[in-house]
Amino acid sequence: MSRGQRTSARLLVPFLVTAAAASAAWAAWLGGDDQYDVRPDGSATGPYEAWQVAGLVLTLLVPVCWAAARRHPAGAVLGTTAGLTAAAFADWSDDSSGLFAVGVGMVALGSLAASAAVAAVVRAVTAAVRRHGRGTTA
Repeated sequence: MSRGQRTSARLLVPFLVTAAAASAAWAAWLGGDDQYDVRPDGSATGPYEAWQVAGLVLTLLVPVCWAAARRHPAGAVLGTTAGLTAAAFADWSDDSSGLFAVGVGMVALGSLAASAAVAAVVRAVTAAVRRHGRGTTA
């Protein structure tokens, strides 16, 4: 394997890991829930509960932080966004109204913004720790 191929593979692995983790986390936390809850007043909520979404978000912190701490913030952000967007599309695409596309777009934008924010914080912290470890201060 040439040096260029090793570099490409090294850049691709964080993307693939975070994309797979995001899709698997979606399936684990949200994938099996498609029942709406009907309240006594007749209004419906769901299908997801707040704790399910919180669990998904907390689970995704691990792969995003892992990739960003290893100097692959783009892989962390793009992989997580791609994995969640693909999972949402697969889960919701049977909606005959076509409104699922709006939801999928919101998942894409939200996951892009949130994973970018987390990756930026992780990169800043790891850079500060590395600087501090070398005896220099900012």
